[in-house]
Amino acid sequence: MAPYESWASSPASRAVMRANRRRDTAPEIAVRRLAHATGLRYRVDARPLPNLNRRADLVFRRARVAVFIDGCYWHGCPEHGTVAKTNADYWGPKIARNRKRDAETDKLLTDAGWTVVRVWEHAAPREVVDQIIAAVR
Repeated sequence: MAPYESWASSPASRAVMRANRRRDTAPEIAVRRLAHATGLRYRVDARPLPNLNRRADLVFRRARVAVFIDGCYWHGCPEHGTVAKTNADYWGPKIARNRKRDAETDKLLTDAGWTVVRVWEHAAPREVVDQIIAAVR
């Protein structure tokens, strides 16, 4: 059994999946540019809570706001998320685990006094920044 067989159906699909960025995606950069232009300052790809191994896309420490820009495929967007045709026995539960972890992260941060802003990658950057401004200020 080749090492890629647990989650990738072929070496080519493995290469495509591994090329996906964890940070600095186009939707993140668009939101960051607009947020910065409005005068907001933030941490990028940072842990809101030092003892919690979860990273937010933008973190406003003083305001205690964590922003997550979720990818439609990886987080199971009801509007744009797709079901894997190949290796569905792996990807279905994987996406479900991601969603469960997202909900747990939201609860842990909220319980710690943080405001969580969670948006889909397809959301309009201006609308996302408006949500962030409302949460930070």
